[in-house]
Amino acid sequence: MTRKFMDSFTFKNGVTLKNRVLMAPMTNFSSKDNGEVTEEELAYYRVRSGGVGAVLTAVANVTDGGKGFHGEIGAHRDDLVPSLKKLADTIKGEGAKAILQIFHAGRMSPPELLPDNQTVSASAVAPEREGAATPRELTNDEIEQIIKAFGDATRRAIEAGFDGVEIHGANTYLIQQFFSPHSNRREDKWGGSVEKRMTFPLGVIDEVNNTVKEFGDDSFIVGYRLSPEEREEPGITMEDTLTFTDRLAKEELHYIHVSVQDFQQGSMRDESDTASRVQLIQDRIGDQVPVIGVGSLHTPDDVEKAMEGGVPLMALGREIIVEPEWIQKVEAGREGEIRTSLSVDDREVLTVPEPLWKAIVNTKGWFPVKEHQNA
Repeated sequence: MTRKFMDSFTFKNGVTLKNRVLMAPMTNFSSKDNGEVTEEELAYYRVRSGGVGAVLTAVANVTDGGKGFHGEIGAHRDDLVPSLKKLADTIKGEGAKAILQIFHAGRMSPPELLPDNQTVSASAVAPEREGAATPRELTNDEIEQIIKAFGDATRRAIEAGFDGVEIHGANTYLIQQFFSPHSNRREDKWGGSVEKRMTFPLGVIDEVNNTVKEFGDDSFIVGYRLSPEEREEPGITMEDTLTFTDRLAKEELHYIHVSVQDFQQGSMRDESDTASRVQLIQDRIGDQVPVIGVGSLHTPDDVEKAMEGGVPLMALGREIIVEPEWIQKVEAGREGEIRTSLSVDDREVLTVPEPLWKAIVNTKGWFPVKEHQNA
């Protein structure tokens, strides 16, 4: 049986992916405290880069004050370029395109990871999470410096040999915080109407693209990831996002990656609205810019069904952790051998770094985890 997701895909800049499945960006908590990748981390990526068309890395912070996790990849200093090169070479050496995801965590940073223990955001509004710190509102100069930092991180990705960057505008981090009416209460050029709340994200995109023009070439991929909605009130609505994607489709982007837990899930704001958020975005702008779908696509049949509405690219996250050879088993006609659950004994077999493994087994509902192989 021919699987559509096994077909190649060519971006508008002529770069071709060998198939339409990407490894989704997932935090692995395994870099050194100074932002350098570890051998354990490289081994994890090596075994997962042989089948997929591209690997979207775990997120890398663009400033020292933008770190979001312990054990995060760093892209915020020039001395980290050799580390980033090791990561790019490891991924590309197995045949996948290597795309570095870049971000600033904003008000979602753990204060203890920051040089001054002070989170920052568009406005001094705390997240609606227990124990969350209230961020300091960024000044205009600081905002401009952070935008420039996204460009500097992109230059480092180019110097390291990455095939592209993904601008992380999703999952409640700083770029989304500027777009959100919950976290952005500003009344200057950076906030207010939905159009003004686009100013920071669009500024980052422009800076990244200008950096590519100066230091890279047409083959360098620039993608953007977004979250369609927020639960908060006020918060990002689907109407806001469709207005935003209309604008994003006019930018110099090679794809838009929609971040959801389940490809088929409907609105998190209105239970009666059951339309897939990914499909709504595909229907709106898919004829202008490629859309990447993601979310609870465990089997080849799941991926095939998700593509029926025209979404051309699919990212697999947890599925590629559980089954590093997901694509290879499809190619070999061994789909029935694709793992869909874990045993607590599987860490070494699956080449999962210990910090990530601890997060997996300690997170309820993350994935089916059996106590032991014979369980």
